[in-house]
Amino acid sequence: MDTDEGPPLPLTDMLCFDLYAASRLLTSVYRQVLDPLDLTYPQYLVLVVLWEHGDLSVREVVEQLDLDYGTVSPLLKRLEARGLVVRRRRPEDERSVVVSLTDEGRAMQDRARGVAPAIGAAFGLDEGDAERLRGLLGRVRTSAEEQAVRLAAGAD
Repeated sequence: MDTDEGPPLPLTDMLCFDLYAASRLLTSVYRQVLDPLDLTYPQYLVLVVLWEHGDLSVREVVEQLDLDYGTVSPLLKRLEARGLVVRRRRPEDERSVVVSLTDEGRAMQDRARGVAPAIGAAFGLDEGDAERLRGLLGRVRTSAEEQAVRLAAGAD
């Protein structure tokens, strides 16, 4: 594990580097698979959330993707410009904007059916290993989030 004690770890012992390198390579695979669909990975994630949940408020999209409004808003604008989603204010609450798939956005789900198998193949894991990795990464995310909060509190 990465630590602050003693001399720096060799690169081959740094878990963070392994995560970074794996993420970079998987992003490359995603790019190759998503390019024919003319989608970026973040745009694809927005569509996945909408395919899974249906109409969502912008706030709910932000929460589902664990991103901020400043990141999600331009994604939604680009997806809307492509005719894949529409955004509309809720009549009962003008402050809330709902994001919905268009017919073309729903049709994109069929066009994107090959994405998950291609990424699964890139991982090279059986279902048991994938489930263990999902659990470990969940623990890493939780721990890193807690550490970020502690560090931010100490920085004030």
